[in-house]
Amino acid sequence: MKNIKILFVVFAVAVMALASAAFINKSTVKPVIVTNGDGFAVVELFTSEGCSSCPPADGLIAKIQKESAGKPVYILAYHVDYWNRLGWKDVFSKAEFSHRQSAYSVWLKLKGVYTPQAIVNGKTEFVGSEQGSLYNAIRTGLGKGTVTPVSLTNVNVSGHNAVLKYNAANAADNTTLQLALVQKNAVSHIKSGENNGRTLSHIQIVNELKGIPLGEHKQGETNIKLPGNFTAAGFELIAFVQNNATGEITGATRAAFTATVTASN
Repeated sequence: MKNIKILFVVFAVAVMALASAAFINKSTVKPVIVTNGDGFAVVELFTSEGCSSCPPADGLIAKIQKESAGKPVYILAYHVDYWNRLGWKDVFSKAEFSHRQSAYSVWLKLKGVYTPQAIVNGKTEFVGSEQGSLYNAIRTGLGKGTVTPVSLTNVNVSGHNAVLKYNAANAADNTTLQLALVQKNAVSHIKSGENNGRTLSHIQIVNELKGIPLGEHKQGETNIKLPGNFTAAGFELIAFVQNNATGEITGATRAAFTATVTASN
């Protein structure tokens, strides 16, 4: 009987140890960006320096940007302007980005707009700081095929413009090629509003967004304006094809600037 009791105690301790290890492993598992198909994920974050709930979302996309290096994950941070009247003017904000968010509220049949809001591939939306939702949406996008291959080539810097050729030959007639000029990093020192006194770090800030209708001309040449603080290392181009009726994004690519010419991915 004594031996049986000893064996029972040993067994119980072993079970508890395994359970404890399982709990620890489960609690320390970190989401990983895995490319398990030939798909892509365009992550659009609507944010503002005037919004106290936005920094966690900005931090999350920065984390994902590092984890997804070399993978077809395209992050775009749009700074909306409707927070500007509430104490702090976001220098990266534009009315057109607020209008874009409003267009999504129609496409996705939402009651209104809010920050931080994340939208993946024009189809799935949620609060931008919801890590699980964001990883799941990215994983879903990467696991599906690309409907509309798109490429950017012959990108040249000419004065205050980038000139390039685009090709989205398989795009549907009711689509638009959205070409975004993206500033990779920036830091702001906030002096008023909800984030007063904070230093905020930003990534993938959309500086310019140009829409090119793909009805008759699915390939061609275009340009996009460059800001005064442009540097080849500090900016990149992201292009994606979007359905005009539903907002769904069916293909995407990027081009990284060099001193004169870029190479498309």
